[in-house]
Amino acid sequence: MPIAASASPATADSDRRRLAAALTDPAPLNWIITGDSITHGLVHTQGGRSYPEHLHELIRGELERVRDIVLNTAISGNRIVDLLDDWDRRVASWRPDVVTLMIGTNDASDGGPRPVISADDYAASLRDFVTRVRGLGAIPVLQTPPAIDVRNAPERGRIGEFAAAVRRVAADEDVILVDQHARFAELGDGGVPWGLMNDPFHPGAAGHAALAQELARVLGIRPEGPRARTLALLEGIVGTARMNT
Repeated sequence: MPIAASASPATADSDRRRLAAALTDPAPLNWIITGDSITHGLVHTQGGRSYPEHLHELIRGELERVRDIVLNTAISGNRIVDLLDDWDRRVASWRPDVVTLMIGTNDASDGGPRPVISADDYAASLRDFVTRVRGLGAIPVLQTPPAIDVRNAPERGRIGEFAAAVRRVAADEDVILVDQHARFAELGDGGVPWGLMNDPFHPGAAGHAALAQELARVLGIRPEGPRARTLALLEGIVGTARMNT
């Protein structure tokens, strides 16, 4: 495992230190980026890049970590239980070093054919996810689902409650948290960041630029030198989208 494990219990701070050290080491890393349709990144980006694709360019392009593997195993329509039921294919078989998860937009839904679940049930599954990732010796990274247009997606009106559940699990389990829900609310000045959305709950290409920005910031991925163009590009995409809202 390229990311050296510690004899002490893992924490968010120790994981950040491990990741920072690994990014300076030539040994290749396996990154698994997983979740639901937002991470899957199809259709709603309308030909633009999804946030896992931006992460791929930052890591394998601008950091020149060409032997790293950045793999997106997200599936549209999934809930956390779907990922856990398909654990080997989606996560374990790839021998990951880092596993990021953004899921919950479908879990929060109280419409449609699937059973309605509570935020507590969702949180219990997130704890299972963290335990499994830790068991692989990998670093878990929890992302809150981004804020949405609840008025036009009332069946997902509990999204804030589910984002709070992610924060609670991240604090209790002491894992790295990327609070995309709070970031989207901030970009929307407390409301819906219209310029970042393709529909009431799927970010468009500009929204994926914002997701990539925040994920890279929290993980300490900051390429420098002549190859370092993507973060400035993402900032420009997000800024332009907000001005044109």
